[in-house]
Amino acid sequence: IPLGDVLNHTLHTQMQFEEVGGGRDARIQAKIQFTNRAGQVLANRRVNWQAVSGFDALASGRGETDAMGNITLDIQARDRDRLADATLNFSVQDPQATGGLLVGDVPLRSALWDVDVQFFPEGGDLLAEVAKKVAFKVVGSDGLGVSAQGEVRDSQGTVITTFETLHAGMGAFHLLPMTGERYQAHLTFENGETRQVDLPEVKNEGINLVYVRDLDDQIQMAVVANPSFVEKFREQAFSVMAQADGIIGYAAQINLRNESALINLPKERFPTGLAQLTLFSPTGEPLSERLFFVESLKPLDIQLTTDQPQYAAKDPVNLKLTVLNNDSTFTGNYSISVVDEVKVPYDEDNSTTILSNLLLTSHLKGYIEKPNYYFNSAHENRREALDVLLMTQGYKRFNYADLLAQHYPDIVFMPENGIELSGTLRWTNGRPVENGGLLLSIPDHGVRRDAYTDAQGRFTFSGLIFTDSARVTINARGNDNYRDMVIHMDQTMYPAIDENVHWADGELNIDLLMERYLSNSRRVFRTDVLIDEVQVTATPTSSRSYKEYPALSGLNMADHQISAERLQGCNNLLICLQTMLTGITYDSRDQLFYISRDYNMGGRIPVQFFVNGMPVDVVSLGGILPHEVEGIEIFLRDELGVVSRTYQNNGVVSIYTTKPAEAGPRMSLAEIERLLPKANVVDLNPLGYVRQYSFYVPKYDTPESKNVNDLRSTIYWNPQVITDENGEVTLDFYNADGLGTYRIIVEGMDATGNFGRTVHRYEVR
Repeated sequence: IPLGDVLNHTLHTQMQFEEVGGGRDARIQAKIQFTNRAGQVLANRRVNWQAVSGFDALASGRGETDAMGNITLDIQARDRDRLADATLNFSVQDPQATGGLLVGDVPLRSALWDVDVQFFPEGGDLLAEVAKKVAFKVVGSDGLGVSAQGEVRDSQGTVITTFETLHAGMGAFHLLPMTGERYQAHLTFENGETRQVDLPEVKNEGINLVYVRDLDDQIQMAVVANPSFVEKFREQAFSVMAQADGIIGYAAQINLRNESALINLPKERFPTGLAQLTLFSPTGEPLSERLFFVESLKPLDIQLTTDQPQYAAKDPVNLKLTVLNNDSTFTGNYSISVVDEVKVPYDEDNSTTILSNLLLTSHLKGYIEKPNYYFNSAHENRREALDVLLMTQGYKRFNYADLLAQHYPDIVFMPENGIELSGTLRWTNGRPVENGGLLLSIPDHGVRRDAYTDAQGRFTFSGLIFTDSARVTINARGNDNYRDMVIHMDQTMYPAIDENVHWADGELNIDLLMERYLSNSRRVFRTDVLIDEVQVTATPTSSRSYKEYPALSGLNMADHQISAERLQGCNNLLICLQTMLTGITYDSRDQLFYISRDYNMGGRIPVQFFVNGMPVDVVSLGGILPHEVEGIEIFLRDELGVVSRTYQNNGVVSIYTTKPAEAGPRMSLAEIERLLPKANVVDLNPLGYVRQYSFYVPKYDTPESKNVNDLRSTIYWNPQVITDENGEVTLDFYNADGLGTYRIIVEGMDATGNFGRTVHRYEVR
């Protein structure tokens, strides 16, 4: 998902990198054009820049833009490994900006030109005297495929065959390897660079699987072996087995008599999608594998018709959806979105669709460039390109020994039928309570449930339905000796932050890519987000301030404030602050907070936290109860430096909690017991379901209703459109003010499990 900052990002760049020189003289030329948010070039402005890797500055310099806002920066490229993880930070002089500077940064991982070239013989090996396909893949330093062409030469330098990339740096060629030969590929790239890469070694004996062709009702594969291998294993029984999604669809034995044997795989035995054919030795060892794509059932034929071929702004649109499943009709569930294509950048090939996800990316490991290319009917070579992808990309392989023994993987995550709360009931001495009763109540939703513990003291309340921020109480007071029981709730687990395999999709010049969308978003902010003047008549209430505490007296006015109301529904203050503090970034590696603008430029001086005027460390924030917080003040600057010099910090977050009550009469023991939290009663605010909202669709059915600005980029969105048994449904919505092409995308699945997708466009004039 590309992100753009509409309001705060005022420095826009258009950049390209070029590597020049070589060896110790190698350097990167970064050619940058600076513009402001209005698109005006920043001409004749001083520029300071620095290439930073971690805490270290690898290179730095200064310069001045020309009359067109352009500047060329030379960055030494001797330490290539460190530059791959570096960031280029820059600041541009601008008298109208805060502090007189506009700042920005870009990663340098794609600045260094490099390629990785790999060759993948079909079936796994280059077999002597056996002609078959060899796939190859060329990937650049930015993670994307690189176009190339080349030729294969033998050990004498004779050109055997030529090749070129077909799609996304991938391609294939046919080769007949000879016994005792070695082959080398000589590649030439678009920038004029060349590379020589050795092909895998030729095997004198071996057997492989190869793909033959796709027929109407079957896929033809073949087992091929070189003559010496056939003589050695003649009449021995080899096995082949084909599976899709862990389900075996075909298995057979082949008595090796000839150098090739044909295998016919009936399509009806496989679901549409990827399948895997494996060849086993007579002793059951896997020898060769080949992935292939099966279209056993054509996707849904989704047809869209509008009541007019062309509309005006704010006109009503009547949309009819008709779905055919191989000439039959069924009920189905579909998602429909209508988008102003002029405002929203769109790449059909690079989209994640129901077809690319269910049939491809959910099976193949790693990053797949432009996944919907292989399902876009506009590309005639899409099936050929998909076959090359399957020869070069990794695959989630199954353990055939476990499959044959019917030992299937353990199910870790069961189907979710609601929210589940679980824990353990123990005696105060730590022993579990067996057959102990617990009562759960959710007063806001009128829910009361009971549960009993097992021999280990475990209890579970499952199938709960409630919205977020609901108060839940679990108590064990119905048991004998309940005062000696303690309820331990299981910790709420959150998904870990995985490495983003899609980093190659990042746009270097995102400002240019999203220019129209960001411009429209600014117009929306000016017209829709800003409200009219509101007269406040309520009596102001006193609030806590940093001025009450001498340790913070040197600070000026807070940059941002967080009220107690914003913390409602927060269960852990430390977790909530990681995303709630404006202008501050949380680094999960060292578990510290930093001022965002300095952190992005390589600064690593942490923010200092104060609670009621006392300095505290970050870890102690987890012990503060969110409902006791009265307010939070954020100071991104310390002009006088009183606090920063004392605590060696950069920025201050001051938290104010409920003041202790004034001293009163002594409390009785019974009153004290009532105030203490009961270990046998737990009050919690677990994460519930987000309340469902309907997508807003305005109506312009009167002349007065049309007298408003409508700058929407998404015109209509409905994630649950149900067709009738004839596969039909009719929808109505109104256009916005935007003129040009509107794009309709429909995806979904019918009652038989078949799915499909279509894109339809209409004009607004």
